[in-house]
Amino acid sequence: MSLIQGNTMASHSDATTDANAASGSVTQAAQAVLAQSTQRGGGVQMLGIDKIYPGSNSKALNDFNLEVKPGEMVVLLGGSGCGKSTALRSLAGLEDIQRGRILVGGQDMTAVPANKRGMAMVFQAYSLFPHMSALENVEFGLEIRGVASAERRKLAMEKLDLVGLADQAGKYTQQMSGGQQQRVALARALAINPKVLLLDEPLSALDAKVRVQLRDEIRRIQLEAGTTTVFVTHDQEEALAIADRIGVMNHGRIEQIADPVSLYREPATEYVATFIGLTNRLPGHANGAEAEVFGQRIPLLEGSRTGDVTVLVRPENISLIPAGADADAPKAARDGLTGPEARVNVIHFLGALVRVDAVLTATGTPLTIQLPASELPASLKSGSMVQVAPRPVPALAV
Repeated sequence: MSLIQGNTMASHSDATTDANAASGSVTQAAQAVLAQSTQRGGGVQMLGIDKIYPGSNSKALNDFNLEVKPGEMVVLLGGSGCGKSTALRSLAGLEDIQRGRILVGGQDMTAVPANKRGMAMVFQAYSLFPHMSALENVEFGLEIRGVASAERRKLAMEKLDLVGLADQAGKYTQQMSGGQQQRVALARALAINPKVLLLDEPLSALDAKVRVQLRDEIRRIQLEAGTTTVFVTHDQEEALAIADRIGVMNHGRIEQIADPVSLYREPATEYVATFIGLTNRLPGHANGAEAEVFGQRIPLLEGSRTGDVTVLVRPENISLIPAGADADAPKAARDGLTGPEARVNVIHFLGALVRVDAVLTATGTPLTIQLPASELPASLKSGSMVQVAPRPVPALAV
């Protein structure tokens, strides 16, 4: 049986890891399951991994390092070709590496075959058996491990109940929707009680509404099961919504790894700042601690350059009022706001938020401003003139 057909790998280990060391870096919800997950195999370490595909002159993974704590969900995020899926497949044992070590629960797995690493993998393609019911698909991995019929039926039903499909157990998978099939694949992976769960863009084949629903379910299931998890995606919203920590990958390495809030608010590099969310590139002059942009002083994040710089400012950190129409803006927005004029190009209504695309009239610099819909001036429309200024929120200067 191939790994793709079964979506499972063997799961037996006596390794344990001290959960207390991990408790400071994961969300409060994840901390609640650290003790149980430690008993199930501990965390993951990938140390100095190099991977070069045959015929290639460049490294798909270049001195790649990753640590995943017990019970934690780490999301590897990046564009096509950055190495995120290669990292996941190397961890699973599906790719040979040229250098480095892979440890699970403190045990060296570098040379251990894929089917003996104690991991389970869920792919973008569900790889379910169409001639089997949902229950039989979930039972399959247990059956090949010699679990008795009554016990595997009990375990499989527990996992179907966990993913909300207990009432669909008798259905053939081809009679199910894409979202339901992916839940079956997840239940099958969890049924073998893996030390590590690996998810390779499992939602990319689903429509937008189902993706949102299922990503939240995956997070709930992962927390309830307490399984150490590595999730790969190119969707930044998906990563921000479910991860304990996100590793942003670029050219075969993790450029920055942090919890979602820190990653968004305190990007360490220009690549991370521009890849995660939207950002404006505003000219300024920096002295190390702060930068002057449009007459406003902006505190700078660690790693910022000095001198004449480009300051990366988030859209929500730019104030806007209609030019020459002070009465149309709240007093709090008018007070102390000094900045250049801009012309509004497009206003995007996003429900609770509004995104305004504008351009500075003096320099032609494009701007994106985001504000609550309730604060949008009633007179604002395409072609309106506005006054803009950055807020004193820490930003990165490059």
